[in-house]
Amino acid sequence: MSHLTPREEELALRVIPFPSDANPYGDIFGGWIMSHVDVAGAVPAHRRARGRVATVAVNAFTFKQPVAIGDVVSFYARVVKEGRTSVVVDVEVYAERGHDAPEKVKVTEATLTYVAVNPDGTKRELPA
Repeated sequence: MSHLTPREEELALRVIPFPSDANPYGDIFGGWIMSHVDVAGAVPAHRRARGRVATVAVNAFTFKQPVAIGDVVSFYARVVKEGRTSVVVDVEVYAERGHDAPEKVKVTEATLTYVAVNPDGTKRELPA
C-alpha cells in the first residue's frame, strides 16, 4: 500500500453513509465499507479488463478508524499488478469529517484480486 495521498483520477466512488448503515453507537458497519470497497476496486479492474470482472480474492483488509454517519467517504482504487487473466487492485478509503474544522482521515485500506470473465463467467485473458 502506498502511503501517498491518492490522486483524484484514482477516485472510484464517493458516498455518504446514512443512519441505516450504522450500529447503535453510530459507527458504520464494516460490511457496508467492504461492499463499497469491492465496487470501487472493480472500477479500475473493469477498465483494464475492458469488460466484465469477478472478485476472486480479498488479499488484505485493514480498518484503521471508524466511519461515522454523515462522513463523506471517498474510495480511491488503482491497479497495482497484472497477471494473464487477473488484476490486483489497491483501494484506500478516506473519510472527510467535521464541519467547523474539516479533516480527511484514512479509514480503511484493502487489496483485492479480480479476474476477467466472459459473458458465461469463464476466465479470459486480459487484452494487450
